Amino acid sequence: MAIAYLSLGSNIDAERNLRSCIKALQSQFGNVLVSPIYQSAAVGFEGDDFLNAAARLETSLDPIALDAWLHDLEDRHGRRRDVPRFSSRPLDIDVLKGPGNLELPRPELAEQAFVLRPMVDIAPQCVHPIIGRSLREIWEAMSADDHQSVQMSRVTPVHQVLNLSDADQKLKGQ
Repeated sequence: MAIAYLSLGSNIDAERNLRSCIKALQSQFGNVLVSPIYQSAAVGFEGDDFLNAAARLETSLDPIALDAWLHDLEDRHGRRRDVPRFSSRPLDIDVLKGPGNLELPRPELAEQAFVLRPMVDIAPQCVHPIIGRSLREIWEAMSADDHQSVQMSRVTPVHQVLNLSDADQKLKGQ
């Protein structure tokens, strides 16, 4: 089994779509570690705020099959691919680090606080393959303005979004 890290985001019916996404990931991949959910402003366009999280999962899927499965999950949530890149979306899933030896250091991982902060919560010691520094070190080097963009009005423990009790959350190891 290989480990993959994902960035999850939504700004259309965001809580419902993230809840459904996380449940689908758990159904497909078993125990999925999910960061707290952060609220951040839309980047690159005027739109509603996004809810963002990161997820860690184990998969036997190769990178192409994983990407196809994730695209299908986005599509099932109403994702349209005929709209501008920077636009509102019900579900946006990006593979930040893929299965096997695949390294996908998406630029957002080191440049966008809304991607980096949730990853620091679940994989602080993970080393960025190009920068050569841990995610925690990259986060700590970001400016206060970048930090402020995710010190938002709402940070939600994932078990509250999933409507899990504290006991359920402990059983899942999250």
